[in-house]
Amino acid sequence: MLKAWLREFEKFAMRGNAIDMAVGIIIGAAFSKIVDSLVKDIIMPPLALILGKMDFTNLFVVLQKGSSDSPYKSLLDAQNAGAITLNVGMFLNALISFIILAFAIFILIKFINKLDEKICRRETAAVDKNTKECPFCCSDIPIKATRCPNCTSRLDNEE
Repeated sequence: MLKAWLREFEKFAMRGNAIDMAVGIIIGAAFSKIVDSLVKDIIMPPLALILGKMDFTNLFVVLQKGSSDSPYKSLLDAQNAGAITLNVGMFLNALISFIILAFAIFILIKFINKLDEKICRRETAAVDKNTKECPFCCSDIPIKATRCPNCTSRLDNEE
């Protein structure tokens, strides 16, 4: 029973779409790290400078104080003291990362669709050069045909 289960799993894992999905997940995870770095290291520092040297990762609201009553200088200090916080800055970073990632995926899908459209146009042009339409049944037939294979009508070779 175990061997049958392992063979079935191997058959599933070796299917093209399962492997493609695994590659997509791995590349997506790596791309997500790049986008996170872009947001944290490139976009947020100038934005924080414009907004008054505010570090978005340390933008939080204390809902309940922890063991220390002194004001917390960072989110890490508040969490270490056991304070319950509303992490607004972390949410803003995640939101900006999501928007950038969604836009990048949109651009990628748009590029793939344009590429697919060009390929379809080329294939259609190749089919159009090698076929003609039967005047009786309106199906596509080879251009040199003298009789339609669909409706068996005799065709003129004037076209």
